[in-house]
Amino acid sequence: MDGRLIGALRRNGRASLSDLAADLGVTRSTVRARLDRLVAGGEIAGFTVLTRSDVRPDAVRGFMMLEIAGRGAEKIVKRLTSMPEVLAVHSTNGTWDMIAEIGTDTLEAFDQVLFAIRRLEGVTRSETSLLLSTRR
Repeated sequence: MDGRLIGALRRNGRASLSDLAADLGVTRSTVRARLDRLVAGGEIAGFTVLTRSDVRPDAVRGFMMLEIAGRGAEKIVKRLTSMPEVLAVHSTNGTWDMIAEIGTDTLEAFDQVLFAIRRLEGVTRSETSLLLSTRR
C-alpha cells in the first residue's frame, strides 16, 4: 500500500486525499494515516514542485566539463551564460574548473554549441557527456 501511495504522489504530488483514496481503493482516513506515518518515519522526506525548466523539452542534453587556463574563468562564465543553449554553469573542484549544462533540439545543434565553447579563448580542455535519462 505504501509503495502504491508513493507512486501515486510521484505521478501527481497535488492529488487530493479523496483522489488518492479512490485511486488506491481505500478510505481518505487510511490515506491520511499512511501519509502521516510515511512523513513521520522519514520515508517521505519532503514535497517539491517541478517547474517548466525541470521538464525542458530539449531533446539533447549534456554536461561539458571545462578546463580553463589562468584567470579567465569569469570571462568564460559571462560568455557561456549568454548562450541560450547553456542552461547552467557550475563551478567545481578537482580536474575540471567548471561544468556547462547544455540543452538543444538536435545533435547537430548540440555539436555546434560544443564547437563554439571549445573555441572560447581560455578553454584548454573539455570532456562532454550526454544525458541519456534522468530519474528523481
